[in-house]
Amino acid sequence: MQDKEIICKDCGKPFTFTVGEQEFYREKGFENEPVRCGTCRRERKNARSGRGR
Repeated sequence: MQDKEIICKDCGKPFTFTVGEQEFYREKGFENEPVRCGTCRRERKNARSGRGR
């Protein structure tokens, strides 16, 4: 396994899906790779919980 570069679905910037993150996803049983960078994931989570930015 090796690091993967993925383009964020929201902002279009590339981010790295590290080997450690891939192992974590596999351990948790997640079948899909992330589609958003960490910043966009946090912003989306905050918006959904009503906190805004």
